[in-house]
Amino acid sequence: MCFPPSFGAGVVDNALAALRARGLAVPRSRVERMHEVTLDDPWCDRLVAEMDEAGIAEAVLLVPDFTYALPDGTHTISELLAHHRAVRDRHPGRFRVFPGVDPRWGQEGLALFERAVVEYGFDGMKLYPPCGYRLSDPGLYPFYELCAEWGLPVLSHIGATSPALEAEPARPIYVDRAAKDFPTVDFVLAHGSVNYTEECAMLCTSRPNIHVDVSGYETGGVAGLARLFELGLHHKVLFATDWPIFRLQGRQASFVERLTTEGAFPATMTEREFDLFFHGNAERILGKRRVPAAAVPSGAPERDRPVA
Repeated sequence: MCFPPSFGAGVVDNALAALRARGLAVPRSRVERMHEVTLDDPWCDRLVAEMDEAGIAEAVLLVPDFTYALPDGTHTISELLAHHRAVRDRHPGRFRVFPGVDPRWGQEGLALFERAVVEYGFDGMKLYPPCGYRLSDPGLYPFYELCAEWGLPVLSHIGATSPALEAEPARPIYVDRAAKDFPTVDFVLAHGSVNYTEECAMLCTSRPNIHVDVSGYETGGVAGLARLFELGLHHKVLFATDWPIFRLQGRQASFVERLTTEGAFPATMTEREFDLFFHGNAERILGKRRVPAAAVPSGAPERDRPVA
């Protein structure tokens, strides 16, 4: 539901190019169908079963907003956020939701994001700079102010994407000014162990509120993750899978096991550091969510209070 046809067409183009380079003549229709099947789980029932198999208790659902940059989608961002609220409610205790709203929607987009936080009780913000903005764009600052007020993290895609969009705005360095201006907001750079690893490590070292997640290691390998641990950034690295993008390449449980078998972890890694990586760092960041006093009407009954 989140991906417009133009986004998916670009992903299919890249897959076909890779297959043809290997001498495999696969019809485009087959690759398109494979891509659709990978993402066909609108109520996340299959995802929950995969999480159970892999020993994953809770996951974050990310809702990137492509609707401004790629207007050929089938749903508005408002409809997508409402659907993800229903998915979360269908599986109590299994999902957090990070809504995305393109900053170029202006006040209308800001009001929608605030509704997602206050009324829906969502837990962070998901940004997708390849849509045409940078992480320190002034248009994002009102959103960051809301995140600071509510204690919410901001997770952003970095690096390559569908050829329908641009990779250049997704450089991690563009988060630096925003992280400096909003020191109480935690910024998480997604795919930081496979894209711009050294730049991500530098930012994590220089700013207390910058972190990385390791989603994408399924195809990018574990060398970058091992490098982050080598630099002593155990407290800044979050386990993530970018599932279900990689469903056609294996079981989620197998990808979790690969971290050990392929040498992602240094021999000196302690049990405490394992816990930080697999859940502790995420729990610490997500645990900052709060309901500002100004958001609770004086004398309001419990049922009228915002979801915390």
